[in-house]
Amino acid sequence: MHDWGLLIPIAAITIGPIAFAFNNWTRARHGFEPEQWRNRKRRKDAAPDDERRVALLTNENERLTGQVSRLEERIAVLERIATDPAERTAREIEALRDR
Repeated sequence: MHDWGLLIPIAAITIGPIAFAFNNWTRARHGFEPEQWRNRKRRKDAAPDDERRVALLTNENERLTGQVSRLEERIAVLERIATDPAERTAREIEALRDR
């Protein structure tokens, strides 16, 4: 029979460091700064660099939202052209030429 009395304390001691290493690996993989072992306090105030990053992301989000709306309008026009009968499309083209 196995001696579980020795395995349980070893597992209890190693779970913490393994979880810490996995947490840092995950944070680094997603672009966050790894935590320090002794300095694990959470910051309550945002650093100026974080505020700048939020402002840049907000501006990029607005730009991309506008771009998506313009692309949706273009797709709607293309869908209308693709599904309209050829005769009506030809009339609209001729009407544009007459302007």
